[in-house]
Amino acid sequence: MERVLTERGRATRDRIVEGAARLLRERGVPNVGLDDIRAATATSKSQLFHYFPDGKSDLLLAVAEYEAAEVIADQQPMLGDLVDLATWHAWRDRVVERYAAQGDRCPLTALTAQLGLADPATRTIITRMYDRWQSHLADGVRALTAAGAIPPGADPDRSATAILTAICGGATMLQATNRITYLEVALDDALSTLGVGRG
Repeated sequence: MERVLTERGRATRDRIVEGAARLLRERGVPNVGLDDIRAATATSKSQLFHYFPDGKSDLLLAVAEYEAAEVIADQQPMLGDLVDLATWHAWRDRVVERYAAQGDRCPLTALTAQLGLADPATRTIITRMYDRWQSHLADGVRALTAAGAIPPGADPDRSATAILTAICGGATMLQATNRITYLEVALDDALSTLGVGRG
């Protein structure tokens, strides 16, 4: 049964999770212990275990949920309103801008590379995040098709999957090389195939 927190308790828990997320992005999961998180978030040991009874495993799942939400939030409000070409172009620019600014400390990298896939619960969080992301993109393709803004016949789910894969592949290469061009080219090619390119 999920614990019901007071407003103050929720704020404290959120502060711990956000502080832990920042620290884990900077140092990586293997290099961060609970004492590091306590020091970075000015949290006592009793507080930490009050909100995360199983210690680091509980906290890492909470951080995974936080990072998954951040991946989607970083693309809003455009991602949830892809109803015309102008919004698609603005969303594309937001994606490139955010990943260029964050580099290998982006929420997606923290979620998939730092937190890893070994824990089935973390894998479930990541899968839900990808499903939500893909759903927004597919809805956007349907909206453009209905408005006659792109050629008819596009498969919304397939197109959304191609766009999402382009972003994630580009983000992986950005992590390894610190070059944003991989993401830009892959995303632009995926959008151009759909008919959403600027050219």
